[in-house]
Amino acid sequence: MTETGVRPASTRDRRVRYVGLLGAVALTVSAYVGGALPDATARLWHPVPTVLLWLLGTTAMVGAWWTLRGGAPSTGWAVRTAALWTVPLLFSAPLGSRDLYSYACQGWVYADGGDPYATGVAEAGCPWLDAVAPVWRDTAAPYGPFFVLLAALAVVLGGSLAGTLALLRVLAVSGLLLAAACLPGLARAAGVPPARATWLVLACPLVGVHLVSGAHNDAVMLGLLLLGLLLLVRRPTSAAGVSPGVAGSSGIAGTSGIAALPGGAGPSTGGGTSGADRPSTARVPPGVAGASGGGLPVGVAGWPGGGLPVGVAGWPAVGALVAAGVLLGLAVSVKATAVVVLPFAALAAVRGRYTLAALLRDGGTLAAGVVGALLVSSLVSGLGLGWIGGLGSSGDTVQWTSPPTAVGMVVDYLGGAVGLPAVGVPVARIVALALLAVLLVLLWWRTWSTLRGSGFTIAMSARDSGRLGITAAAPRPPGAAAPGAGLPDVGPPGVGLPGVGLPGVGLPGMGLPGMGLPGMGLPGVGLPSAEVAGGEAAGVDAAGAELAGAGEARFRVVLFGAGLALVLTVVLAPVFHPWYATWPLALLAVAAIRTTWFVVPVAAASFLALPDGTNLARLVKAPGAVAMTLLVVVLAVRFLPRLRRVRELR
Repeated sequence: MTETGVRPASTRDRRVRYVGLLGAVALTVSAYVGGALPDATARLWHPVPTVLLWLLGTTAMVGAWWTLRGGAPSTGWAVRTAALWTVPLLFSAPLGSRDLYSYACQGWVYADGGDPYATGVAEAGCPWLDAVAPVWRDTAAPYGPFFVLLAALAVVLGGSLAGTLALLRVLAVSGLLLAAACLPGLARAAGVPPARATWLVLACPLVGVHLVSGAHNDAVMLGLLLLGLLLLVRRPTSAAGVSPGVAGSSGIAGTSGIAALPGGAGPSTGGGTSGADRPSTARVPPGVAGASGGGLPVGVAGWPGGGLPVGVAGWPAVGALVAAGVLLGLAVSVKATAVVVLPFAALAAVRGRYTLAALLRDGGTLAAGVVGALLVSSLVSGLGLGWIGGLGSSGDTVQWTSPPTAVGMVVDYLGGAVGLPAVGVPVARIVALALLAVLLVLLWWRTWSTLRGSGFTIAMSARDSGRLGITAAAPRPPGAAAPGAGLPDVGPPGVGLPGVGLPGVGLPGMGLPGMGLPGMGLPGVGLPSAEVAGGEAAGVDAAGAELAGAGEARFRVVLFGAGLALVLTVVLAPVFHPWYATWPLALLAVAAIRTTWFVVPVAAASFLALPDGTNLARLVKAPGAVAMTLLVVVLAVRFLPRLRRVRELR
């Protein structure tokens, strides 16, 4: 598939590449001079050269990343540049955090026969205890059983601390490579330039510093999460359980609805004959039933290579749903944060009309894979569900970088002045978590309502006559009959569409009023009419473009909703660490139209952690808490009136 928006690399682009590389080298040097080395847990001061190198390196990488935030020359150029920046960081000492040593000790506890969810690494007698940050020595592991198994495997194979750290870094880089492979496909499915999405994620300084050098397990979670989502938007669609004329199947066993070849394909001629046997100008859009979109080629009849026909009991579609569910379940089993994406993944799983029955059918199959992965990883590890109790351990630190914690700190400061007990932080955190639960439900409902209200039923089917059927159904009035085969048959390529047009489908902004930042709402995505004069060969092309636009809009809505869910999770969580910003970044990069509103805080977060993991927020605790609280108040005053106006309009 030819990438759109590709441009030659300019002198400015090349300067950006080498400025970022200079920054990565400076950070690598700072890691060895004053980074998170095993014997440097009690550093009370930071040498000036270390701080200057860190500041120079971070500024260079953030500046280079920011300069091309609108898009790199091409996806390949973005990948090569990010890889170039990654090389020195691959061989640096851990940067920005000591969590890597915690992973190693938690893996050691399990490999030694202990339970990391019931025993702190200090009590268990980890031989590398001195390298672990004091705050994590007596806490239970806050990670899922799948990651504990991976950490224990690294300990067994690595043998020593150095070998274990090296394997944990390989694991993190593997997750990042998996995410990198998925970004272009997800971006195309949502109608976002792949080069921009790839650049925003892979070249982000937080990724290089915290996911590569710091080897945080967030990289593994994101790799599994993005691959699961890619399977959902690229999965084949079967005839089973889909209304006539909707899902890509002719209804004849052994035939595919559209022979989905990479880059687009023509319609089937029936009887299992691929439409590739005759020329076609039609392109099957990403995310449309039966389309590969360059991600997972369906082949001539069903699953890749034609092994299982789409029309036979729907196994390829069901298998893809289960596989996606397993990947998403494993992501949750690495880090529980991924759970907030699951309800939106269920929306991405729906094929055909958005109805409760379709959601229960496709979402239920997806959920079976998720639950299966969680149960199997819990049983194989022998730890059962004890990992759920360990999730609360991540909230043991108190820093103003978490908005609810900052508000609680200010309440405690004010209360302490008049002799009141310090209960502000725990109360603020509880209120924030309750608010988060409510907002996530509202966001999901808004996303579901947007999809239903826009009448998305985008699918392709092949009739026995080999003609192309197009369905873009509007919402069905109460009591109306179920749709049949869609619009009247359209002639084969070259005949044209005599006066048949699909109405533009506009999506209202889906940003959550009152909680969003400027530009967070998804702008209306209007799909132009595909009406073409009869007899023109461009007819099928226009219809294909219409379907492509509808498919992109649909997946953009879902992925953007998932990204906003992660934004809310990060903002309202009890604790914030800089690498948490990579969670929403990965999804917003492939779904958001405007980027400044989330790129700015990500850039700011890059300056929060010194090379040895010292959080700069600790140095300005009271002023930071006051500043964050004022920011919360300003945002609330600015956006709450918008929420009231929206309610009045309804």
